[in-house]
Amino acid sequence: MKRIVIFASGSGSNAENIISFFREKPEVTVAAVLTNKSSAKVLERCDRLGVPAFYFNKPAFKDSDAVLNILQGLNTDLIVLAGFLWKIPSNLINAFPNKIINIHPALLPKYGGKGMYGERVHQAVKENNETETGITIHYVNENYDEGAIIFQAKTTVEPSDNAEAIAQKVHQLEYQHFPKVIEKVLS
Repeated sequence: MKRIVIFASGSGSNAENIISFFREKPEVTVAAVLTNKSSAKVLERCDRLGVPAFYFNKPAFKDSDAVLNILQGLNTDLIVLAGFLWKIPSNLINAFPNKIINIHPALLPKYGGKGMYGERVHQAVKENNETETGITIHYVNENYDEGAIIFQAKTTVEPSDNAEAIAQKVHQLEYQHFPKVIEKVLS
């Protein structure tokens, strides 16, 4: 059985979508969800879904092997970043080479890098009059949004779309494609 650990910082809608998808796949399990925000809504979702969830603080993540030890204790096969905003430290990247993936709400290399997440991305897409946007699923390396691209999906941006409308289109792509791409990466 393959074991996924999801990292999330926010509401956890992508995490819930992934958990639900793999409930139907006996060969894969979401072993746990880890979050860097003690108030993250993803913790409530995990409680409702019966998935173990753990909170960690910045020193545990960046200055020690505490999170690494948790991941190793869970026999993690793949780490999935689903709305997780902190840069992954080198000890995790080195321990899980090509075993950490992220989803970004734009077509990288456009609109990536430090500080480019969520509404900021969609607002930039709108301000630059882009005619399309989408999602990028990529491996994680030492730099924000620079790992090798695994998959991209596109959607059109209409002149009448505001940032919120763009976000809704991008979320639909995330829900549609992220679990299936995770499944392919695991196989």
